[in-house]
Amino acid sequence: MPRAMPTSSRMLFVATILTGSFLLFLVQPMIARMALPRLGGAPAVWNSAMLVYQALLLAGYAYAHWLGRVRPRAQAAIHIGVLVVAALWLPIGLIAMDLPADAQPAVWVPWLLGLSIGPLFFAVSAQAPLVQRWFSAASGGGDPYALYAASNFGSFAGLIAYPLLVEPLMATRSQSLLWSGGYIALIALVAACATRLPRTASAEHVAATSPPASRGRVLHWIALALVPSGLMLATSTYITTDIVAMPLLWVLPLGLYLLSFTVAFAANRELADLLTRIAPVTILMFGGVIMGGYSEGPLLSAGIALTLLFMISVALHTAMYRLRPAPDRLTGFYLAMSGGGVLGGVFAALIAPVIFDWTYEYPILILAAGMLVPQQFLTPRFRDLWTTRGVTRHVGLAIIVVIFAVMIGMRTALPDSLFGEERQGPAFIVIATIGLITIGAWRPYVIALAGTLFLFGGYHSLMLSMQPGARVRSYFGVYTIRTKPKVNELDHGTTVHGVQLRGSVARERTPTTYYARGSGVGRAMEALAGLYGANARVGVVGLGTGTLACYAQPGQRWRFYEIDPAVVRIARDTGQFSYLARCLPDPVIRIGDARITLGHEPANDLDLLALDAFSSDAVPMHLITREAFATYGRVLSHDGLLLVHVSNRFIDLNPVVAAAAAEGGWTAMQMRYRPSELDKDMATRSDWIALSRNPASIAVLKAQDPDWAPLVGRAGFTGWTDDYSTILPLLKR
Repeated sequence: MPRAMPTSSRMLFVATILTGSFLLFLVQPMIARMALPRLGGAPAVWNSAMLVYQALLLAGYAYAHWLGRVRPRAQAAIHIGVLVVAALWLPIGLIAMDLPADAQPAVWVPWLLGLSIGPLFFAVSAQAPLVQRWFSAASGGGDPYALYAASNFGSFAGLIAYPLLVEPLMATRSQSLLWSGGYIALIALVAACATRLPRTASAEHVAATSPPASRGRVLHWIALALVPSGLMLATSTYITTDIVAMPLLWVLPLGLYLLSFTVAFAANRELADLLTRIAPVTILMFGGVIMGGYSEGPLLSAGIALTLLFMISVALHTAMYRLRPAPDRLTGFYLAMSGGGVLGGVFAALIAPVIFDWTYEYPILILAAGMLVPQQFLTPRFRDLWTTRGVTRHVGLAIIVVIFAVMIGMRTALPDSLFGEERQGPAFIVIATIGLITIGAWRPYVIALAGTLFLFGGYHSLMLSMQPGARVRSYFGVYTIRTKPKVNELDHGTTVHGVQLRGSVARERTPTTYYARGSGVGRAMEALAGLYGANARVGVVGLGTGTLACYAQPGQRWRFYEIDPAVVRIARDTGQFSYLARCLPDPVIRIGDARITLGHEPANDLDLLALDAFSSDAVPMHLITREAFATYGRVLSHDGLLLVHVSNRFIDLNPVVAAAAAEGGWTAMQMRYRPSELDKDMATRSDWIALSRNPASIAVLKAQDPDWAPLVGRAGFTGWTDDYSTILPLLKR
């Protein structure tokens, strides 16, 4: 029988597990931030980093499971030794390693991160299951699972603390010292916990005496962990791809995922049981709404998607909690949970971008959640309908199948009949009614959920995927080519990356959107000959559809820098956009992170460099730091122009560029272009900043066009460096 544990001892175990989990989730964004200048801002870097973290977490849980075979005090001695050895890697940071210019993130990120923080991450990741097992031993068999709720609260706090507090207030060097101090404190806390462990070596403190879990039970644990883990990543991808591209949005899905553990494993079961009971209703209703895609309310849709993720995570993690083993089997339980989490991450982050051309993993994981979520009938009458022996339930199931078959037929034959965004209400009411009746009956419910996901969003996406070349997906996102009357448009998620007029050669050679002739980049391009003669050398970071190529003149030397090979194929090879074919048939294109590639270019090699990489939500910070501007200054001639496209719906980048200009000795002007009523169909409002280390070059632009105005910085703003950057003070209302 568990013995009463002093409050001070209980608080010690809670503090230890909170500290370890806080450090674990604080180091993830911290070390990835340190890697940006070295490896570039490719999403593949973040995906590879997440895979490294998950693999190290799984290894830590496996080590904790193995360590459970020895006496508690021997476990503590071994683990403290591991923590001390790992401390040799302090303070945290990236090891000195020269990477080749064509370094592939999938190969180099595991090496770089593994050698830099692998031992530290491994040691810290093991302490959560170990401390829980020690708590059970110290309390004579007390239930340790509530400590897992505290562990995930610590993880959530570490995750939120980095973008909101640590990154805005500290340079990476100070962040490293802060984390290192926390690690030393963790060793002291673990040692203090060790003094609370029993001195006896009796078998009850070492060997597991409860029955082992069956293979089916272990697979069930893995499935219950896999779906929320994969859905967390899939939700981030889906809402930033199809709803709204907003900075820091990735924090919310991961934070809600972590909070779901806190609810599901809490000692008080009321909230977890309530949310689990209503989760099937939420999955059915919100799943249909979010797949329907209400474009008029993107923030509302994002909120619905996040609510859906939280409800699913709580329900499946609660189901896992209900199936938990006795405390002596705890480490094996967490090992299975960690394995499921890794599999979910691998599916959503690595496999899905390869096999799907859209975020199909999102509805697939919602459907999987519906198949796994615990269900209860909403009313006794519904229960009797589906549990009474006889033909009633078979007739009910047949009716549901027929209704969905008819609606799918209508969806196929008359795609705009009931399923346009303005006319989804009646169809949704019918489906929702059927779904509510079926909750508690597994097979009818799954049929209703699958039909809902297909009819609202799934069908449209499948039809678009069946159109050759209409959509392409890579590790950098989902690209959709929309063919309209006399216009082709390239969208990267919710951000327009280029529009080309069709119908004549003249129309196809016309620069549009952010690059129209009246824009800042258009005015600068037309001043090239006067500034640098007929043989001007031009570099462009960000290919898009290749629109800027139509400013190229005979004798000029042009070079593009593009991180995503998929964009190169769309702009150059597929024939869907003809800017390059019409204006610059044989362009020089460097594939890879622009800053790394420019770092290997000769000095004084360009007269004009245009940076067009900041219009989406994921701003590549390493391209706009003081060190990055030093790279641009080296590649540009002394009289050269640097043009920075700072149009962004969410972030005001002017203070960043102004600070970099002041620190680097650049003269800067800005142009806020707003197209007239006559031009608004082909031109987009845009903000460009022109910089040069020679004030005379800026003076020429100003003389030719009075719309260029001085760039005004923000008082007290700290410029970005490779060691410090934050977007919080730059977010627009």
